[in-house]
Amino acid sequence: MIIPYQQLDTKTLNNLIEHYVLREGTDYGDQEFSTEAKVEHVKAQLKSGEAVIVFSQLHESVNIVSKAQFQAMQSEEYPQYE
Repeated sequence: MIIPYQQLDTKTLNNLIEHYVLREGTDYGDQEFSTEAKVEHVKAQLKSGEAVIVFSQLHESVNIVSKAQFQAMQSEEYPQYE
C-alpha cells in the first residue's frame, strides 16, 4: 500500500528518509553527498512521484522505493492483472 508522504508528520517523514539514506547499500555513485543532501534528494523524488513510500502489511514494514520498483512488485504479486 502506498502511503502519501503528505500524510506523514514532518518529523516522521524526515526520520524515515534519513533511515533510508543511511541504510547500507544505498548507492549514489562515485560522488559523495552529505546526509542532508541525500535526504533532500529523496524528498524531491517523493514530491515528483519518482519514489513512493510503501507499507507492507505482510512484513509490517515501511520502505521507500522507486515508482518503477513498486510497479514491478505489484506485477510480481498480482501477475493475473497485467
